[in-house]
Parts: sequence; C-alpha cells; structure tokens
Amino acid sequence: MAPILQALIKEREKLSLLEQRLVDYILEFPSNVVRTSIKELAELCGVSPATVTRFCKNFHFKGYPDFKLKLASEIAHLDGEANSLYTSYQDIVAGNSLSIIIEAMQSNHLTSIRDTTSLLDLGRLEQVVDWLCQAPRIDLYGMATSSIVAQDFYQKLIRIGKNCTAFADAHMQITSASTLKPTDVALAISYSGETPETIDALNCAKSSGAFTISITSYGKSTLASVADIALFSSSLEKGMRRGDMASRIAQLHIIDILFMGMTSKGFDFFVPNLERSYLNVQKYRKN
Repeated sequence: MAPILQALIKEREKLSLLEQRLVDYILEFPSNVVRTSIKELAELCGVSPATVTRFCKNFHFKGYPDFKLKLASEIAHLDGEANSLYTSYQDIVAGNSLSIIIEAMQSNHLTSIRDTTSLLDLGRLEQVVDWLCQAPRIDLYGMATSSIVAQDFYQKLIRIGKNCTAFADAHMQITSASTLKPTDVALAISYSGETPETIDALNCAKSSGAFTISITSYGKSTLASVADIALFSSSLEKGMRRGDMASRIAQLHIIDILFMGMTSKGFDFFVPNLERSYLNVQKYRKN
C-alpha cells in the first residue's frame, strides 16, 4: 500500500473523531480526493475547511494542495503496478525457494525507494543540503539499524572533509549534542520516530541551538515533531517481520540524495577532498 494511505491507517485511532471522518473518506475514495476542493471535501466529511488544513499540516504537508499532489502521485504509482507480481512489501515465509526470495527482496527494495521518493519534499531537501554544506560540525544520531545508516553517512561526510561524529553509544550522542553551536547541524535517524535515545539526543542538540533534522518513516512521530525539518522514508505494512531491511534501504536512499546534493552544490571544495581520500586508500586495494 502507498505510504500516505498506510500512515493514515496506522494513525487513525489516535486522531480526533473529525479527523477520523477525513481518514475514512480518503481511504475509501482516494481518487475522488485529488479532484475535490478543500471546501467540497470538508462538506463531504462534515468538517470545516480549517479541520482539513490542520489535518494536512499534522501529517507534515504544507497544506491541502500539497497533500492532493502527493496523494495523486501515489495513486498513479498504484495504478501503474496493479498487474505486477508484487504490489506491496513481501514478508518472510517459511519454505520459500531462493528464486522467490530474490524476487521478493528486489521488489521490497524497489518499492521502498519508490515510495520514499514520492514522499520527498524538494524545498526541505534543498534547505537540509544548504545546512549540511555550511555547518562547521555535523552530529549524526541513530540506534540499532539506524546507527548503521548514520555510520554510512559519517563515512561519506568524512571523505569530503566535513567535521562530523556518529556515535553509536547513547551517552556519547548526548555528550556531543551538548557541545553543539547554533551554526552546527544535528541529524537524527529512527524508523519509528520514537526511539528514546535518539529523541533525547536531538532535543539536546536543539537546546544547544543547532539546526535539527530527522529522518523517520512517514507519519506523526515525536522525533519528527522535534526536528526543524523532518524528512520521511516509506512506511512498511503491518506484518513485516524483517522490516529493518526495507527501512534501511529507504533511509540510505535519502542519505545518498543528501550526499550527492552536497557534493554537487559544493563541487569545487568537496570533490577534490573526495578524490584525495580515494587516491590515498588505493594502495590498500592493490594488495
């Protein structure tokens, strides 16, 4: 299922009765919504236009037009894949052959990247790239699987000469966050957006005055609400026993976009550093 619709299902019970009316209509008639004005949708659901606007912003859209645009994109993807062998994430099943597993993993990864791309906001990405390029220091926070993604970004940033840290230890994350300055950047990664250690680290960085960024699965979360800018990866469907596989791919997709954006924007400074680091480790690759 598309990430926006999946997130609405996931969050429905936490919403007010008025917002639940909106969710129920959107889930039942998503194609109608993209052709409906905010006033018409409000009347159909028995709510006010202000409720619709507030609902959209609570789910991190700029407003109702932005919500319709992204929903329309998702519906188009779903229509295009209606006849595909795999139209959603594939779970672990006992006794599957390797050939089926290979097809399922390919489908999961491609779906994760596609769904994540549909959630990306160009304006937010451009602002994050600017902050990362200009920051004297960058902190990266993440636990468990998200820590692996943070380490991947750390290795990329070190190669282009950025001053950054990516501690896997929660206490060290807090220690580092405590010493950030207002010109620094802290980027926190958590699929659920509810990892206590990661939330505490980003809150600490925010208290230090640093620019704060989160990468979470799409939907409402504590970490996303803390961050100055929230970026979103795809949300996995219920029942995924190994969801960390697809979530890691989705998070790495965002990290790679940010890294490429940085190196492109600061090409004259970053690329020579990248080339020097590459050349200096070549001697170890010849052995």
